[in-house]
Amino acid sequence: MNAPDPNIRPAIRQLDEAAINRIAAGEVVERPASAVKELVENALDADARRIEIDYADGGKTLIRVRDDGHGMRPEELPLALSRHATSKIDGSDLLNIHSFGFRGEALPSLGAVGRLRISSRAAGEEGASISVDRGRMGPVRPEAVQYGTVITLRDLFHATPARLKFMRTDRAEAQAIADTVKRLAMAAPYVSFVLRDISGDSPREILRADAAQGALFDALEERLAGLLGRDFTDNALRIDAEREGLRLSGFAGLPTYSRGAAVAQFFFVNGRPVRDKLLLGALRAAYMDVLARDRHPVVMLNLDCAPELVDVNVHPAKSEVRFRDPGLARGLVVSALRHALAEGGHRSSSSVGDAMLGAMQPQTAHRYQMERPSGSALRSAYQMQAPQGFAEATAAWESAPSTREPPAPEHETAPLGAARAQLHGNYIIAQTETGMVIVDQHAAHERLVYERLKRQRAENGVAAQALLIPEIVELSAHEAAHLLEIAPDLAALGLVIEGFGGASVVVRETPAILGAVNAQALIREIVDDLADLGQGERLEARIDAVLSRMACHGSVRAGRMMRVEEMNALLREMEATAHSGQCNHGRPTYVELSLEQIEKLFGRR
Repeated sequence: MNAPDPNIRPAIRQLDEAAINRIAAGEVVERPASAVKELVENALDADARRIEIDYADGGKTLIRVRDDGHGMRPEELPLALSRHATSKIDGSDLLNIHSFGFRGEALPSLGAVGRLRISSRAAGEEGASISVDRGRMGPVRPEAVQYGTVITLRDLFHATPARLKFMRTDRAEAQAIADTVKRLAMAAPYVSFVLRDISGDSPREILRADAAQGALFDALEERLAGLLGRDFTDNALRIDAEREGLRLSGFAGLPTYSRGAAVAQFFFVNGRPVRDKLLLGALRAAYMDVLARDRHPVVMLNLDCAPELVDVNVHPAKSEVRFRDPGLARGLVVSALRHALAEGGHRSSSSVGDAMLGAMQPQTAHRYQMERPSGSALRSAYQMQAPQGFAEATAAWESAPSTREPPAPEHETAPLGAARAQLHGNYIIAQTETGMVIVDQHAAHERLVYERLKRQRAENGVAAQALLIPEIVELSAHEAAHLLEIAPDLAALGLVIEGFGGASVVVRETPAILGAVNAQALIREIVDDLADLGQGERLEARIDAVLSRMACHGSVRAGRMMRVEEMNALLREMEATAHSGQCNHGRPTYVELSLEQIEKLFGRR
């Protein structure tokens, strides 16, 4: 490489205003959805109660946002298009921010890269409009306009055509706009939102969210039911917890109501939508005990705090925040969610039963109009339909002393009912007052053993039993070193191992709660689980993974026949145990079908 010529040196020069605005626009507006976000947030800051958003061609050719907020006076319109001009802060305290916007960059940035027009009227003022094209501002003109503001943005990025090459398809950009409006609508349940696609000759309403009524939780539940579906609110837990000036509220889905990707996790800080690594990490930690690593919870959570406790001025798009005490924020999220999930007890997602009902739906169903007959009518019908001699046999059977043990009546009134049968050595059928329950005995007992192990660990450590003949397990050198590194922690769990030379370890004691266990298989699966977690995970997560694997080995195996009293004991313990609605991997431990659902299968309803 040739040495630079000292006689040729680039001069430092001041960029013109148009170039500065285009650079700022690149930070604030990266796609049409970003423009929609900035404009809708401005409408919310203006105390709007109804916001209408129209777009065409995925927002590339037209974005229009109409609101009924407090509007602007004619003399304020040119100022609104000036950089760093805002009505939301006075600049004296950048930590005391109560609004979405505060930088005063959105409107001038949009005017620098597109054709922008603002029409507005404040209370007691005449309506007016102003236009700007590629940063060139036109005069203020009088205009008949309704109370509030209408902002129209055409031909986004026509001033920077290179940016258009990075735009995705119209469909993808339209989906991003819908997702943005959905998030903002969640944060403002008392505001009405309408989103329309006006491309072509037939406008389509993409989203409508009417203003909710009532108390905050009821209004939020109504809004979330409309945006995420009634399934979510039916299978979610209300969250309301407070600690040292921070309050966490919202809804968290049951572990059995989870997704295969993190596409339905909505976090807000003081009502502002954010994608914060700290909060997402806390969410993973809270659900770590009840979800498999490839499943993701569905949540809508808002963290409220005094503005000075959080810095929102760390990202141009304001999508990231920084807490003054990050440990406090993380701890509140983890503890509040774990407490709510524990209080949820054995509750399982209703969508599991619906899925089962769909799977069982017959291909052709004949519907019959019938009423449920009385008991006397049933007996008469049976007698008429009975073969010769059946009535006498029935009478003899009824008069004979019963050797069957009658079901305990209190069992049927319990949430999981009374055990009636066991199918295929793994599925318990129980009758409840309102239907039936099918329990996966292995998955259910796995969760129960896991919770017992955790309680023992927290109280006095897990009791161990010595093996008469210690088992030697051959591993790789890396696996043996990794396992021996946490040997003291494993000993507290009742699993005592020692090095046995080379890459081998010897198992001397196993947890007593597991009974007879294949120690070699247990060790190998623990090694696999630790490798899957990786060294980056905290020790607590790795120990919980070990406990989970122990529970799997100590649970009732599929294929084992159980007595009725054993099955009922399992059901009662499930009702009394936290998280028993799902196994350690997030799969449901039972499915519940109501009598109404069962009757639908047979065309009775």
